Amino acid sequence: MSAREWIGKDFYRELGVSSDATADEIKKAYRKLARENHPDANPGNTEAETKFKAVSEAYGVLSDPAKRKEYDEARQMFGSGNPGGFGFPGAGGPGGSSFDFGDIFGAGQPGGTQAGGLGGLGDMLGNLFGRRGAPGATASRGQRGADVETDVRIDFTEAVRGATLPLRLSSPGECATCGGNGARPGTSPRTCPTCGGAGLVNRSQGAFAFSEPCRDCRGRGAIIDNPCPECGGDGVSTRTRTLTVRIPAGVDDNQRIRLAGQGEPGRGGAPAGDLYVRVHVAPHPVFGRSGNDLTITVPVSYPELVLGGTITVPTLDSKVTLKVPAGTGNGRVLRARGKGIVKRDGTTGDLLVTLQVAIPAKLDDRAKEALERYVEAAARHDPRPEITEMLRDRS
Repeated sequence: MSAREWIGKDFYRELGVSSDATADEIKKAYRKLARENHPDANPGNTEAETKFKAVSEAYGVLSDPAKRKEYDEARQMFGSGNPGGFGFPGAGGPGGSSFDFGDIFGAGQPGGTQAGGLGGLGDMLGNLFGRRGAPGATASRGQRGADVETDVRIDFTEAVRGATLPLRLSSPGECATCGGNGARPGTSPRTCPTCGGAGLVNRSQGAFAFSEPCRDCRGRGAIIDNPCPECGGDGVSTRTRTLTVRIPAGVDDNQRIRLAGQGEPGRGGAPAGDLYVRVHVAPHPVFGRSGNDLTITVPVSYPELVLGGTITVPTLDSKVTLKVPAGTGNGRVLRARGKGIVKRDGTTGDLLVTLQVAIPAKLDDRAKEALERYVEAAARHDPRPEITEMLRDRS
């Protein structure tokens, strides 16, 4: 895609956000629109597929801080961003002289000398559209593929131990029919005779020399005489693929895993984007988690805390026996070392066992009589001495 085509698009409008939207707002808007217009949810709906590609392209620019900065700077320089009406003198307004928007791209004189007040625009826009180096030089004009994000849900045990999962995706990818070159099978793109494959042409206007995207090949450097019937010459089509994703041991809920080069394919030979897999971990009915430590709450009886003893508690793999010291308070945490989460770097957490007194909802006659005898025997022990003293002072 040429420079003037990209700047002519309003990526903020595609995502339905303002130009000062935060990265989280942009991501939220993209994920909502991507779900609504996903080809799997709209089979046979070409309008939804077109919208899905548009929001993916917009997110690919606005989610990258460097690309977004350059895109915003270009929009600010050229006004509204509509082709042919960028606020320059003569851009179609009454009384203005003829002005070709393509003149501002490149803005360099032969030999590398910058000309006039437009000297820096060519370099800035060249970076935005993937063209670096001296004007007219053969360079990469491709566009890096957009990053893609998807979600997976795993259970608690898989998050602790790690897992390998198949992941099925339907997203823009390299066209399988033409292999991504955009040409009908059996044919190949040919080098543009106008620009010699550079994608740029130089011309002079008065005392200035300018370079602009080649109009014959639209800045690609190649001409496709017989476009691929599958992708229409774009080299990208929506396809379904299955990947194997390795979930590392100890992954946290809502953590993102990056798979480099597994996003949307790049255009014009540029690298593919990345795939981000967001992991959602289902809670466990017994265990909880605190960092690398596993947590569990174990009910105990009052005599077990007063007299002490041993209790057996489960771990994710087996069980462990812990000693309860005599006189242990309710809510105390016992630690079973090395029984927590083992992470990839070799660090191991512990199992934290919280003791919680279980209060019987109902006692039989024998237990009730025994408890009353205990109350009589322990009458001299006041569990609330500070409060009792305050009440005595106020009586």
